[in-house]
Order: sequence, then C-alpha cells, then structure tokens
Amino acid sequence: MVRRLACWFAATLIGLSSSASGLAQQTAPKPGGYIVQHDNEVAANEPGPHTGGGNTVGHSFFSKTPDLRLVFRKRVLKPGSGIGYHVQQEDEIYYVLSGRGVMTLDGKPVDVVPGTAILTRTGSSHGLKQTGAEDLVIIINYEQ
Repeated sequence: MVRRLACWFAATLIGLSSSASGLAQQTAPKPGGYIVQHDNEVAANEPGPHTGGGNTVGHSFFSKTPDLRLVFRKRVLKPGSGIGYHVQQEDEIYYVLSGRGVMTLDGKPVDVVPGTAILTRTGSSHGLKQTGAEDLVIIINYEQ
C-alpha cells in the first residue's frame, strides 16, 4: 500500500511538472520585432508646447506604433523658446542633451545643463525656458 501511494505521488509530481512546463511553453512571449526611426523622419517644426512660445523642432518617435503606451520625444528649443508652465498629468522624465535652460518646478527655478535628468510627478507643475546661445535639446519620456 505504501509503495503504491509513493508511486502515485511520484507520478502526480511528474505530471504536474510536465503540465507546468507545457504551460510555460504555451505562454512564452513571441518575438515582438523592432522599429528604427531617425530624427529626419519624424522632425516637425512646432511652436513651444503649452503656449511656451518661440520655435521648436519636435521629434515624436514611434507615435504611430499601435498599442505603444510609451511616449519618447526629442525636442529642440530654439533661442528664446520654451515649454509653458503647466500641471503634469502623468509622471514625466526630461533629460538634457545639450544647451542650457531654466526649468521652473512647482514655482522654483532650476538651471538645467547637459546631463541633467528631471522627473516631474503627477500633479506637479513645470515649465522650461531655453537660455544661452545654442539650442536646448531634450528628451522627454512618459506613459500615456
């Protein structure tokens, strides 16, 4: 009796193991592919967002990709341009590639230079003004 119980237990464990293995194989993700885009393919002359004024060049990468919740943009703020002060609707990350600017974060001005990363949280307010002689180039990333 004990031997039959041990055999049944071993068979059950093997069966469960192979079932779990089969489930893992059934739910394994399929390769998703990739998309490559270049600045010149997506560049668009635009006014400063959120009534920031001036001239900018927006690069909205992957904006026509179905089911992509991630927004990834590059923006070139020309001298004197900006992103108007506004309330943030979702977490958003800014990263400065080149140039100089002043970002107002919840009413406090902060100098931004290349290598500066800024996380603005939902409900905070911010705006960005280009300063200096050269374009301010930033990357912006958030989920929609």
